[in-house]
Amino acid sequence: MPRFYTGAGDSGYTGVIGGPRLKKSDKLIEAIGAVDELNSAIGVALAHSDDAGLNERLKALQNELFIVGAELASAGTTKKPAKSIRAEDVKAIEDSIEDLSSALPELKNFVLPGGTQVAAHLHAARSIARRAERAVVGASDERRLSKELLGFMNRVSSLLFVAALYANRKHGTMEDRPTY
Repeated sequence: MPRFYTGAGDSGYTGVIGGPRLKKSDKLIEAIGAVDELNSAIGVALAHSDDAGLNERLKALQNELFIVGAELASAGTTKKPAKSIRAEDVKAIEDSIEDLSSALPELKNFVLPGGTQVAAHLHAARSIARRAERAVVGASDERRLSKELLGFMNRVSSLLFVAALYANRKHGTMEDRPTY
């Protein structure tokens, strides 16, 4: 049976692709972890979704987030990942947002996160996406990250928001408005 632990991180340091071991509290490691958490949250939403088209989009997003993670893990090193986020990836996520939103009525109010199980999970993933974006921006203060990567991370929360609205609409569920 394979070992699923090494003990190499017991001292509070972890490795990155082609670089030195970094403190687990480093901004870059925080960004990598936030992107990983986001990917897991999307997986939870997928586990509750029965919409093949939405699932395809979410799985594509999960794969792109692995590319984001590899790009982050090699930031500031001479080792480059096999793939990186490109302008075409940013455009594709924008196209997905436009496509999903075309099936929705005009949004005139704020909405409370919730509705169906899948929509609620997508809203939770959206808030994690915003935190992940903040962590990536924080990491970019110390390491050079591409404008495409930053743009992509900025679009993820919008895609997840629209996907949540779409999931509710598909199941005939209306979002509640805040009563403030």
